[in-house]
Amino acid sequence: MFPADSTPAHAGPPASAAPVPAVASRLANVGSSPVRDILALTARPEMISFAGGLPAPELFDVAGMRAAYDRVLTENPRQALQYSTTEGDPELRAAVADRLAARGLPTEADDLLVTTGSQQALTLLTTALLEPGAVVLVEDPCYLAALQTFAFAGARVVPVPTDDRGVVPEALEEIAARENPTLLYVVPTFQNPTGRTLPAERRTAVAEAAARHGFWIVEDDPYGELRYDGEPVPWIAADPAAADRTVLLGSFSKVMAPGLRLGHLRAPAGLRRSCVIAKQAADLHTSTIDQAAAARYLRDSDLDAHVAVIRAAYRERRDAMLEGLPAALPEGSRWNRPEGGMFVWATLPEGYDATTLLRTAVGHEVAYVPGAPFFCGEPDPAAMRLSFTTHSPDEIGEGLRRLAKSFV
Repeated sequence: MFPADSTPAHAGPPASAAPVPAVASRLANVGSSPVRDILALTARPEMISFAGGLPAPELFDVAGMRAAYDRVLTENPRQALQYSTTEGDPELRAAVADRLAARGLPTEADDLLVTTGSQQALTLLTTALLEPGAVVLVEDPCYLAALQTFAFAGARVVPVPTDDRGVVPEALEEIAARENPTLLYVVPTFQNPTGRTLPAERRTAVAEAAARHGFWIVEDDPYGELRYDGEPVPWIAADPAAADRTVLLGSFSKVMAPGLRLGHLRAPAGLRRSCVIAKQAADLHTSTIDQAAAARYLRDSDLDAHVAVIRAAYRERRDAMLEGLPAALPEGSRWNRPEGGMFVWATLPEGYDATTLLRTAVGHEVAYVPGAPFFCGEPDPAAMRLSFTTHSPDEIGEGLRRLAKSFV
């Protein structure tokens, strides 16, 4: 029996109770990520999924990471388990700066802010830069989680047309002159969802447009180290025309492990300070021990050698997918050949709807992501994103044979 003046925790509210406030209006027009929803749908072990942009777990350097955590906890446990500064572990920031400089972008540790994944970096930037109603330009199609982030910020998102080489500079110029944007968000190297790479001359055009029209460039680079063919293309952040207005986002998720949730933001000093304040309000700082372990891993292990192993495996998987697509997709389908990254972008012939066909594909125990949700403008119902990184070449071949049954 409960005491007379107590109420069970599971009891309903009194009949006279006022309703609780509704969730914030900013959530009203922000849906769940279709990719995350598909991942939940396809979690069965028998499923071959080309849906998620997931690194291959068998390629994680588990031994190297375990050793890094062991050394951190053995040599300096009190510091590793304590609060730390918002800006991030100094040793980790120095190591990231050295890696960026080695790839052609001179960087100091103080130019960087460590974030809880590069997704948080994008959220901090929207907090620091976007007033409700501010215009954000995006590639069309665009990374889904970026669209979610801009929607939460109350931005007005305007798509910039793309072709097989990425953002069309003439379209960007016309739209920027008309819309007075605050920022342009781009993934110029092995873009998500298309796998496209913006060539050097278009990167220059983007930098010059930003200087001419006065908008920020947010250059997201989670896949840049996963190059299988061709030569690296300089970052937009390295172009002098845009050095004072470009933010470069990076991540360890694709080259070390996504479970670490470690990213970084390189930005001009004033904007970086604003992001530090925004991060203080969000989470105080990124995990101390995970930063320390990553820094120790970079000191004791050869990440470049590990990335070379990843690249070799993913190149083989990409080639297996490209080899199998002609027999898997209907005649008249088109797809690209990405020079790196994690995705192939395919378009079915006119009259096909990739969203409708997904249910049939799942019935054959194979999955992909329909392309339509990635579009901010007019969607292409025939488009689809296929990730090749998670499965072996043999599994990819079997998955494509299953996919072919969806079109019979």
